[in-house]
Amino acid sequence: MKNNETTNGKNQDATRQKSFDDIKSTLYLVPTPIGNLSEMSERALQTLKDVDLIACEDTRNSGKLLKYFNISKPLISHHEHNQETSIPKIIQALQDGKNIAVISDAGYPLVSDPGQNLVRTCTSKNIPVVPISGPNAALDALVASGLDTHHYLFYGFLDAKSAKRIKQLETLKHIPYTIIFYEAPHRIEAMLQDVLEVFGNRQMCLGREITKIHEEMIRGSVESVKKICGSLKGEMVIVIEGASLEKEEIPLEDAAKVVDRYVEEGLSTKKAIQQVAKDLGLSKNELYQFVQKRKNSDN
Repeated sequence: MKNNETTNGKNQDATRQKSFDDIKSTLYLVPTPIGNLSEMSERALQTLKDVDLIACEDTRNSGKLLKYFNISKPLISHHEHNQETSIPKIIQALQDGKNIAVISDAGYPLVSDPGQNLVRTCTSKNIPVVPISGPNAALDALVASGLDTHHYLFYGFLDAKSAKRIKQLETLKHIPYTIIFYEAPHRIEAMLQDVLEVFGNRQMCLGREITKIHEEMIRGSVESVKKICGSLKGEMVIVIEGASLEKEEIPLEDAAKVVDRYVEEGLSTKKAIQQVAKDLGLSKNELYQFVQKRKNSDN
């Protein structure tokens, strides 16, 4: 294709996508307002008007949004529960020369949102994928939190069950970066209790109903925010300060749990150990030896 060139790499060919070449058959990732409809950008609107087809989580919700902006386009339902059938249909339409936009119910597609399998399939077939800038609740809450914004980790939703949630938090408690979570209002109190247990009483900010009329930023310690959050409603973003940079002895067992999580997410064991050792200020060799020793004992 005109807008995909190949550059030889050490292991495999890399692909180069030139997003603004004037060709057909492109998948556009279009963000939608997270509450305030005036945040829909001109470029996002024009893209939705220009494409041939719009893939969305819920055709009813998206239909209302498109009607508000006087946009009439064919819709195809695409979400995590039907992607085995929806992805082939979308790919076929793209290969037939159609331009397609992907939107979520609110916010940026693929951010704590289904869609990555579709993008991965497109890139594997050299189909261009073009992101359109727009609303994002995580970044809105981060910059308004008053916490460090130079380095941060977006985690998204923790597990709904406390036992699994605590295990996830254990892998994050030594990360020295601001951490961003999403949470549902009916779980927020229990979630913060687990954060308090694992992280301790760190500073945090809870942003809720961001860009909507009831938008609120609650800043304070985890314990102080937990005391007033039980009756709160609406979509929530939780921003928590990272671990202290003061030198402390970080147990290798805790570091190994972070390695496990990185491996589960697709990193090789070697690269995961390198990354964790760098993030936590540990000896790479000591961590490697510990991971190998633990692996051998499990066998």
